[in-house]
Amino acid sequence: MQPTRARTAAEAAAVFEGLRPRLVGVAYGLLGTLPEAEDAVQDAWIRLQRTDLEAIEDLTGWLVTTTSRLALDVLRSARHRREAYVGPWLPEPVETAPDPAEAVSLADSLSWAMLVVMETLSPAERAAFVLHDVFGLPFDELARVLARTPAACRKLASRARSHIAERRPRFDADPEQHRDLVEAFVQATGSGDLEGLLRLLDPEAVLVSDGGGRVSAALRPIHGADKVARFLIGVDARYPDSVKRTTLVNGGLALVMISGGAVATVTALGIRGGRITTLDLVRNPDKFHGLNTRP
Repeated sequence: MQPTRARTAAEAAAVFEGLRPRLVGVAYGLLGTLPEAEDAVQDAWIRLQRTDLEAIEDLTGWLVTTTSRLALDVLRSARHRREAYVGPWLPEPVETAPDPAEAVSLADSLSWAMLVVMETLSPAERAAFVLHDVFGLPFDELARVLARTPAACRKLASRARSHIAERRPRFDADPEQHRDLVEAFVQATGSGDLEGLLRLLDPEAVLVSDGGGRVSAALRPIHGADKVARFLIGVDARYPDSVKRTTLVNGGLALVMISGGAVATVTALGIRGGRITTLDLVRNPDKFHGLNTRP
């Protein structure tokens, strides 16, 4: 790719605006939350305004590197905040069905399951994987982001790949094949049909619920189809007038529950062998920036 030069502030602004969705996607891949990702991109823009354009040989590379460094700084500090987080921490869901959030460009490989697994990586491992493996940043440029040698960055990326391969759950590939299953799931939870719900859940199903201390949620993962089913029916009973719609969140099947005109819960589903194996319920209202609120 040819280096991008900008000789005027107007040219720099045009390059930045054209690159903004990709920059937000990079930062989101590192952080897992849209507001923090957007803040990192805005901080990169502010730094660009204070930088001599003549000194920047490749503006695209400069913006990607600067945004990545800023996001990485936030990620390192966020780790301490997440240790004090109430209950499990899940990424912020981004709707990738029609009419998605326009401000973010997600790489196809940043699936919901991938984002959840990446929470187990160190900040440096996550940066190496996201920037090199997902967004194709060369190791010599990654070295400048991480302040390490290219060889050290290769090792980080390799270690991250190994961790992800070990921990990433295997789900059925095509979400369109499971529309009937999801519709049956909605019907069973809404009607309180315990037996019907048990037929849809894998016996070893696991549910994780993220309320962040803002709303009620399970403080620990729930294991086993019977416990998961009873929990889901209980949650639905609290929202008798809610509306649910099927959508894609980070490329995977999900349900958005709307109650009182606002998003109440996003449920990301993992399906394997025709049964639901994982359910990630995002209930923290601070994590609904990347969703449509239409019923």
